[in-house]
Amino acid sequence: MGQCYARNVHGVDADDGGVGATTITVSAAGGPEDAASVGGGGGRGGGRRSARPSPAGTPRGGRAGAGATPARSSAAGSPWAPGLPDGIAPSPATSVSTPRRFFRRPFPPPSPAKHIKASLARRLGHRSPASASQVPMPPVEVPIQEHGAGGAGGGAGQRELDKSFGYDRQFAAKYELGKEVGRGHFGHTCLVRARKGDMRGQVLAVKVISKAKMTTAISIEDVRREVKILKALSGHSNLVKFYDACEDALNVYIIMELCEGGELLDRILSRGGRYNEGDAKIIVEQILKVVAFCHLQGVVHRDLKPENFLFSTREEHSPMKIIDFGLSDFIRPAHPWLRDEQQQIPLDMLVFKLVKAYLVSTPLKRAALKALSRAITQDELIYIRAQYNLLEPNSADGRICIDNFRMALLQNCTDAMKESRTLEILHALEPLAYRRMDFEEFRAATISPYQLEAVPRWEEIASTAFGYFEQEGNRAITIEELAQEMNLSAAAYSVVRDWIRPSDGKLSFLGYTKFLHGLTMRSGNARRHH
Repeated sequence: MGQCYARNVHGVDADDGGVGATTITVSAAGGPEDAASVGGGGGRGGGRRSARPSPAGTPRGGRAGAGATPARSSAAGSPWAPGLPDGIAPSPATSVSTPRRFFRRPFPPPSPAKHIKASLARRLGHRSPASASQVPMPPVEVPIQEHGAGGAGGGAGQRELDKSFGYDRQFAAKYELGKEVGRGHFGHTCLVRARKGDMRGQVLAVKVISKAKMTTAISIEDVRREVKILKALSGHSNLVKFYDACEDALNVYIIMELCEGGELLDRILSRGGRYNEGDAKIIVEQILKVVAFCHLQGVVHRDLKPENFLFSTREEHSPMKIIDFGLSDFIRPAHPWLRDEQQQIPLDMLVFKLVKAYLVSTPLKRAALKALSRAITQDELIYIRAQYNLLEPNSADGRICIDNFRMALLQNCTDAMKESRTLEILHALEPLAYRRMDFEEFRAATISPYQLEAVPRWEEIASTAFGYFEQEGNRAITIEELAQEMNLSAAAYSVVRDWIRPSDGKLSFLGYTKFLHGLTMRSGNARRHH
């Protein structure tokens, strides 16, 4: 006897027209039999009750039938069998006609064999594991997808990057590769020994550039240009000597002379970051000579730093060689910097930021900046004067207001200014709507103590400015007030105390210069550099 199953069919009760649900039991032998009516009472649809299997020995539909096979529920042996109300017997699982079947699990877990076989088929080339164990399969080489290339059938319209440079492909036959001596972002440098030719047995250096990292046409062009520049530049004692360029399927090899003296940066650090004037002159002279030579040949290095200057030997005064032309480029004669044209000084967005900071500063800070601006000569104020003229001051009194800043931005604003949100600074310049600023005050607002530090006569400027500050602006101030002026916490009181003269409680020369710099900004910069 097969198992039975049931399904609910919504229908209409013939007696009272109420909508009910009728359970139809379908046996394995065939026809549906009416089992029970659920929810077909009178009134408002009557109540609902669950349909249950008929008791043992009770005919279906209430009709007695000789030899009727009792219904068997497949849930009898299941741990999730529903509870039965009183008076209803469970299915006759112990009946002789229906043998009991024991299940260790209600639902056996799926077998992983299918997935394992599929994985083996993919790995072994759609062959059975038995046959694959007899004949070894060679490893399948999967090409590396280029940047921006689609998958199979997805990039028919896209061209693959051409990584063929046309260089000699006999690198392994001509050179013996040695140990690695340096590594960078795009490649590494190794020792190499020449096998053939006039340089046979000579130890050289080779720059190995991986083709796998050339993911764009620009990176490929950079390598081509670097080799082209190295071939074009020759004959200078401070320029690394180029010998050969090779390639294979994986890398590009640039063979150059070996510099065993190390980097200029290491020499600087070994001296504690200090060079005396005589030694520094030797270093700077070599740098200027080789840079001038490159410029005269129409090449700009564009990556000058101590790491890109190597010493030929380990001797103290060994000649230096400039290396790494990966970012170099040829000079374009049409560049604006090379034209004999009078370029107008552009509007400097730093001016807006400095004026904004000046307007919200304290009276003591304004007095200190005014004294500093008076110590600057007219020749040193040419740039600030040009910026002031771009604001088109009033012809009557020569002053400016917020309307001048607004009009200057509308006329001279660049895309870079828009991206840096310079237009939002106009909201901070609202105090200028009720006052006017002359050139003397504009000069004090736009002066930068940090830039003046680089001027050779900074000590003279600071001393002169302190004299003006003593006449107008310097006043008695407590340690707490000075710390508050500079946005310092109570932990800095011991440092600030040395900046105030004990005699009159005013700022000393040291305190004046420190106050101009701003200790908070200075310490923040120092933390970022360490």
